[in-house]
Amino acid sequence: METLDPDLLKTFLAFVDGGSLARAASTVGRTPSAVTAQMQRLEDIVGEPLLTPQGRGRGLTPAGEDLVGHARRILAVHTEAWLALKGARAGGRIAIGTTQDFADHGLPGLLRAFAASHPRVRIELRVGRSLELGSALQAGQLDLAITMRHTPSPDEAAVISEPMLWLCSEKGPAARQESVPLALLDPYCGFREAALNALDAAGRRYRIAAGSASLAGLRSAVNAGLALTPRTRRFAHSGIVEASADFDLPPLPVADFAIRLGREAPRPARDLAELLGGGLALS
Repeated sequence: METLDPDLLKTFLAFVDGGSLARAASTVGRTPSAVTAQMQRLEDIVGEPLLTPQGRGRGLTPAGEDLVGHARRILAVHTEAWLALKGARAGGRIAIGTTQDFADHGLPGLLRAFAASHPRVRIELRVGRSLELGSALQAGQLDLAITMRHTPSPDEAAVISEPMLWLCSEKGPAARQESVPLALLDPYCGFREAALNALDAAGRRYRIAAGSASLAGLRSAVNAGLALTPRTRRFAHSGIVEASADFDLPPLPVADFAIRLGREAPRPARDLAELLGGGLALS
């Protein structure tokens, strides 16, 4: 009997959660052809097709749907074993900084698993914007930071790539407008720059209908139907959904986030960075 390779299962779940092979490729950091080959390999091991044509993309076969739960449990056990071996005697304090997107979605579950296996490690969490978190990391105030990546940096432990999406209220806009109403964070923001560049390149008219210094303000504006905003799927919850094709919006680039380590980061912080590098990509 052949075993189920965890790397194949990670790619499979990246497809399940992302909804397409292209998004799965971005999540796991492989080419679409490599992801397709991995899925074929997994189907060979299982002995049945896992994916089936569905419209312009692909969906899950009954066997694929059955595998989802097994795959999540297998990877959870792998993570639990790895953490138990790493954290038995670790102690001290870790100061972590993260953007709000990860603080809301993905990070809590991984921090819970880390805390359970590292009961003697005290975790201090700081939520902020990428620029301020990067400065705090350089100043030695943080041991680990999750920030938006603009250029490669030598302190990176891992890079997470996620497609940017146009998001709006699930109830739709409060009023139809000729120009695209935008809700954007104040400069400097990588999502802001990407959205404006995409709209300019497509020749689409737009206006900034709402500005905010925080993601909480941005969420309020989008939920109210005042505007659309560019974020990743992590922002798409609590009444916010991906904008439909009816808006005819230009595609957005992939957003890269770096897990960065401070110069004096202790061993537990390095273990946590390794956990986050794999876990956040699939959360």
